[in-house]
Amino acid sequence: MHDAAITLAPGSRRRAPREQAGVLTWMRRNLFNGVYNTLLTVLVAIALVLTVPGVITWAVTDAVWSGPGAQCRAATGACWAIIAEKYRLILFGTYPYDEHWRATAAMAIIVGLAIVSGFRRFWSYRLFWTWLVALGAALTLMFGGVFGLSPVGTHQWGGLPLTLIIFVGTVVGGMPLAVLLALGRRSELPVIKALCVGVIEITRGVPLITVLFMASLILPLFLPPGVTIDKLLRAQLGMIVFFAAYAAEIVRGGLQAIPRGQTEAADAIGLSYWQRTRRIILPQALRIVIPALMNDIIRAFKNTTFVSIIGLFDVLGATSAAIQDPEWVLYAPEAYLFILALYFLFCFSMSKYSAGVERDLNTGRGY
Repeated sequence: MHDAAITLAPGSRRRAPREQAGVLTWMRRNLFNGVYNTLLTVLVAIALVLTVPGVITWAVTDAVWSGPGAQCRAATGACWAIIAEKYRLILFGTYPYDEHWRATAAMAIIVGLAIVSGFRRFWSYRLFWTWLVALGAALTLMFGGVFGLSPVGTHQWGGLPLTLIIFVGTVVGGMPLAVLLALGRRSELPVIKALCVGVIEITRGVPLITVLFMASLILPLFLPPGVTIDKLLRAQLGMIVFFAAYAAEIVRGGLQAIPRGQTEAADAIGLSYWQRTRRIILPQALRIVIPALMNDIIRAFKNTTFVSIIGLFDVLGATSAAIQDPEWVLYAPEAYLFILALYFLFCFSMSKYSAGVERDLNTGRGY
């Protein structure tokens, strides 16, 4: 028995069909590639035709962009004048009016360094220390009391600077703790492993609100008489532990994905535990879990809204306070839409950055 040879005549060979491009081709492939997709596309198109003109009329054509509340009440569209009237309270909370430049400078430092961190050429361990210095500079501007700056207590902080400081503090403080918890959970020492498992599972077993209430109300009861910890610092510690507990499980997943042969090879060339972890295992593990970590970081940004429950006025809490003015209380939807756009800007930027990093590093390759 032998295989029959197939010989094609020179004239019978055909070229591969050319890939078609264009709007119609894209629509046929993505919107009308089946009965159900065609029906869904038609229904969505009808819904858009019925709603979009009204939304544009309300949000743009008939909207009031500036002026007093009486002008808004006489109009039929949205009242964006509330943003122009209350933007300082929304963005800075109860921070002293004359010192808003300090809060603006603190935000500029954080956002500027976040943009710089997006360039891979700056990725190194020095970037972590740079973030610590930047966070210290932002806190110095916010606190004052040095360099001729008037002191401002944390009870006066609020708005977007407070949101950004809590978010950056959560990630900068939570990531090292998450790595230590992940390594501790895989430790061969029973005490360390049990301690790390306990911290992770107990924290993951309760909602963030419970952690914040524990940090805000229960923790002071266990402090020695005369010892007090600032409410913002207590909330920050709670946010760090909560973020670290979830991120630790993500990092542990990356550690488990590293082939055991690499650990054995590092042992064979005489590397210590910390040398092989820092130089071989951990960089690969973090590279694998970048998408999941960025997802957790975005969630940490949105979780900052929970601090308003314990009396800290983040940007959402400051907005709620701003719309308590009787003249503007009717226009809360416009104020919350502004906050929605603000959160979308930050979260969408981080999401696109994560997608870019994932594409550049080609994570998942070979795993």
